[in-house]
Amino acid sequence: MKESQKLLSDEQWKKLSPLLLGKPGDPGATAQDNRLFLEAVLWIVRTGSPWRDLPSELGN
Repeated sequence: MKESQKLLSDEQWKKLSPLLLGKPGDPGATAQDNRLFLEAVLWIVRTGSPWRDLPSELGN
């Protein structure tokens, strides 16, 4: 995702990232890019679009 398209500022992400550690017991399998996932969730909430319309730069 381009820097200009980010919904979270770096400062906001710095505060949130310690809260999104992934699932204990599955290291590496989950939470590979929590910021990208959170950006995707925020995009869905902001636009009201279904997950199938998520832009490819936000992941699957």
